[in-house]
Amino acid sequence: MFMSSSSSSHARRPQLSSFSYLHPPLPFPGLSFSSTRDKRVNFDSTRIISIAKSKPARTTPEYSDVLQTGLPLIVEDDIQEQEEPLEVSLENQIRQGVDIVKSMLGSIEDGEISISAYDTAWVALVENIHHPGSPQFPSTLQWIANNQLPDSSWGDPDMFLTHDRLINTLACVIALKKWNIHPRKCKRGLSFVKENISKLAKEDEEHMLIGFEIAFPSLLEMAKKLGIEIPDDCPAMQDIYTKKDLKLTRIPRDIMHNVPTTLLYSLEGLPSLDWEKLVKLQCQDGSFLFSPSSTACALMHTKDGNCFSYLNNLVHKFNGGVPNVYPVDLFEHIWSVDRLLRLGISRFFRPEIKECLEYVHRYWTKDGICWARNSNVQDIDDTSMGFRLLRLHGYEVSPDVFKQFKKGNEFVCVVGQSDQAITGIYNLYRASQLMFPKETILHGAKEFAGNFLRKKRTANELLDKWIITKDLPGEVGFALDVPWYACLPRVETRLYIEQYGGQDDVWIGKTLYRMPYVNNNVYLELAKLDYNNCQSLHRIEWDNIQKWYEEYNVGGFGVSKRGLLKTYFVATASIFEPERSVERLAWAKTAILVETIRSYFGNSREERIAFPNEFQKAKTRGYINGRRLDGKQATKGLIEMVFATLNHLSQDALVVHGQDITPHLYQSWEKWVLTWQEGGDRGEGEAELLVQTINLMAGHTHSQEEELLYERLFKLTNTVCHQLGHYHHLNKDKQPQQVQDNGGYNNSNPESISKLQIESDMRELVQLVLNSSDGMDSNIKQTFLTVTKSFYYTAFTHPGTVNYHIAKVLFERVV
Repeated sequence: MFMSSSSSSHARRPQLSSFSYLHPPLPFPGLSFSSTRDKRVNFDSTRIISIAKSKPARTTPEYSDVLQTGLPLIVEDDIQEQEEPLEVSLENQIRQGVDIVKSMLGSIEDGEISISAYDTAWVALVENIHHPGSPQFPSTLQWIANNQLPDSSWGDPDMFLTHDRLINTLACVIALKKWNIHPRKCKRGLSFVKENISKLAKEDEEHMLIGFEIAFPSLLEMAKKLGIEIPDDCPAMQDIYTKKDLKLTRIPRDIMHNVPTTLLYSLEGLPSLDWEKLVKLQCQDGSFLFSPSSTACALMHTKDGNCFSYLNNLVHKFNGGVPNVYPVDLFEHIWSVDRLLRLGISRFFRPEIKECLEYVHRYWTKDGICWARNSNVQDIDDTSMGFRLLRLHGYEVSPDVFKQFKKGNEFVCVVGQSDQAITGIYNLYRASQLMFPKETILHGAKEFAGNFLRKKRTANELLDKWIITKDLPGEVGFALDVPWYACLPRVETRLYIEQYGGQDDVWIGKTLYRMPYVNNNVYLELAKLDYNNCQSLHRIEWDNIQKWYEEYNVGGFGVSKRGLLKTYFVATASIFEPERSVERLAWAKTAILVETIRSYFGNSREERIAFPNEFQKAKTRGYINGRRLDGKQATKGLIEMVFATLNHLSQDALVVHGQDITPHLYQSWEKWVLTWQEGGDRGEGEAELLVQTINLMAGHTHSQEEELLYERLFKLTNTVCHQLGHYHHLNKDKQPQQVQDNGGYNNSNPESISKLQIESDMRELVQLVLNSSDGMDSNIKQTFLTVTKSFYYTAFTHPGTVNYHIAKVLFERVV
């Protein structure tokens, strides 16, 4: 949104509901609706869920040493457990959290947002058209009277930002003074302004409110006309006046009166406006770029009926107060989905997410979107986030939406402005990573955004002007260091749970504001519970797969416990859901079997020829009930291990899906064995075997009409994964190189040329997978991309980083 993610050491907030600023909190698990007309959900987020009391695993604090001989330092007793009562309690808590979030998502309309005292004061200043000398909206004055804070200021009650408190407080003082009511509150508020105005110089400039340098001086002038004297000769105010003069000289008056621009959002601070021309630039709802204060100013000058209707509706909807911008429907729909995806809990809300994205797509335009529907002004933040989510979910969206934001070799957040916001460019970077072949605009966006963010990180300047959030540097750093092609879902979720601030995240507009359906502790606590629940299952699986490893003496064939752990981690970080356990274990065991065969027989041509022959014999005779085989002991042992494992996998699939996949598994393995025998190159055919195994275990089948597409997907996946495997093998003993995902490499280096080809093929694969018009089940296609991304991760991720991810994802509980 043109107001979107930054880091700040803000004060700890009291544990109140995210909605305490909107509605009185209800004790959990109470859930109710304000009325049949207004479906906003009331809840107390802090009592939604308590963290499960299961004993956490003990790990070493230093991640550089977290793996000794390849295994995290974990006490065995800590890996098992969960007493049954706790399991039931945990399940109920998760279900309860899911129900609450479903109710929230089901009640999304034009956006839940906190009240702005500044905008409410502007609406309170409007004089009654029919009864001069009285306010048009008296309930706004009542809201102001009821919401003065204990320190005599107005503003966000849970975060003290001097800019926010001053502009809110001065506006409320002016409103009360104009109508000569509540003199004591007015006096106290004025004292607060005088005592704190000098503190403006101490605050980070990046956290200055939008348009503050225009709006605050205008308020000071209004105050003087009402006889309110406020000293404005402090250095901070002189700096603000300088910025105001500079900004006013840059405003293209002729353009702003004829073309919709973001200046419509801040009309109340601009002098000498031609209102007759400006009225023609109203939004469909009667507002001026969805700003109550700007619209209130317009109503004062024009007496326009559409302005009145917009404000009247808001005042009634929010019981006397108004937000700093409204509606925020697209903003809320998009960002809520993004948070649910990154927190790893989106699978609980597929119908609701589909409905959200359908809504966004309905209002999508060839020029992008902004925070609200039916706008003639767009911003790069909402457009980037919307583009990314729509493309990820199979909607056809053109990257041409970014053309209007391109200015030379750079991209701007809003047309007509020259500055960039960290989160706007960060979301552009995330969107650009989903480029298809020949999408040059996204290639340029990716290169610019990557370079911009790296420079900001190097300079320690990852503060944002649109949001104050828990860990923006961590979010940006992860995106830069782990390209989307190498991003494994569980790794992203594990880190994002720590980066997401929940209800403590606050947005920066004309005032600070809260978006409780985007930032709340309900999502956060549910994500923590679900993560720990999944991790408990993963620990049990890890224990069982070690028993399988010991039972078949896999270590005796040259595969280490560390190799086993890494393989299981990659599978689990890619497919983590409890209900997909059979797919996950099939992936891990298949990959281990492939590595066992490849490493044990790789140096002996004679045995490489003998093994496929013995495999064929076993397949032809039918390996049933562990029948002993002829041949060399090693070959015999490996074949017994393979067929016993395949039969076990087939039984699992039969139980889950009622399908006998044995012939298909045998056929897939036979194809891989013959490919390995003929070529023997690392990774040759392995990706195809993994994809086929996962899809079979999931019960996915494709039609005969889809065979050509299926084969095309296999060909691309095999090609890319073979290249990645080869690259990884060549570089595993060298100093690992971190991928610089900026769209360009040193073309004189043969390895760089290989990377360029890999990226070219990846773009084609991504297009095939995300294209929904071909009719193939998206779950089938997604398996191809999931496996390929795991190869990308393995090839390009520093071993030390992998160790860190293993420790975090598998063994460190979320608290």
